[in-house]
Amino acid sequence: MEGMFFDSYDTPVFRPPSEARSFILRVTRGCAHNRCTYCNMYRGVRFERLDDQAILRQIALAEHYGKRSVRRVFLADGDAFVLDTDRLLAILAELHRAFPLLERVSSYAAPRDILRKSPEEMEKLREAGLGLLYYGMESGDTETLRAVRKGVTGEESVAAGQRVIASGMQLSIMTILGLAGAPGSRRHALATAEAISAIRPTMWSALCLMLYRGSELKDQFERGEFQPLSPAGLMEELRLMVEHTELPVGSRCIFRSNHVSNYIPLAADLPREKDRLLSDIDRCVEYLRTLRGWDVYNHDWSK
Repeated sequence: MEGMFFDSYDTPVFRPPSEARSFILRVTRGCAHNRCTYCNMYRGVRFERLDDQAILRQIALAEHYGKRSVRRVFLADGDAFVLDTDRLLAILAELHRAFPLLERVSSYAAPRDILRKSPEEMEKLREAGLGLLYYGMESGDTETLRAVRKGVTGEESVAAGQRVIASGMQLSIMTILGLAGAPGSRRHALATAEAISAIRPTMWSALCLMLYRGSELKDQFERGEFQPLSPAGLMEELRLMVEHTELPVGSRCIFRSNHVSNYIPLAADLPREKDRLLSDIDRCVEYLRTLRGWDVYNHDWSK
């Protein structure tokens, strides 16, 4: 049942690494926003809300083959949280009916989708079993968010994260190192640190910018309109973020930088291990500066 998924494979399905053993239930296809300049995940994919029959068919198949083995469900695709609250509640009810050992349901969530739901709706969804949202905040800086066409301001990004936490759901926030390029690095880092401090997420993942072929940001880079950070520059930006992130003593935020995009995997419980994490980052910067081309962008994922 590992990574179980029943549906047409006409478009790729993306899910967080931590959902590898989950039943992947596709409730939408593609991304409703699909305008971010750094992303090519759903380029050319027409956004679609799957009908009830298609969703129930997936659940019925999973129930038939793994009724007692499904413990986690991930709602796909890119922003299943775009669905109306009543529809999500109905899906959650059917999942709990079908899988008696179900422990957690999770989903990606875009900031505007979160803000469209009232605090009361968020609490209802949490009470119905939606326990974790993965939120690609990317940056807390309004200028950076506007440049990559995320569709929200820094203030709105923070408000979305705070709404999730206030509902009692767990929140996994993703930020992208290097998203503002070299000229905007410090601004991006400091604003993102301020946002993380204000939101206090359950988990925080720091990814490195990857310039994929087919993304608008890759085209900007090739035209000389975007200046990416070097490997050492990315780590220096991360250090600035971590240094200026202030979380209450006694709280816990699980920090990870172990995505395929990261040069060096890092892990810490914040704020308890903040000093140790900063020391680890410093050692990473020192190491990267010993490598040939340490000061040149060389993270080309376009091929």
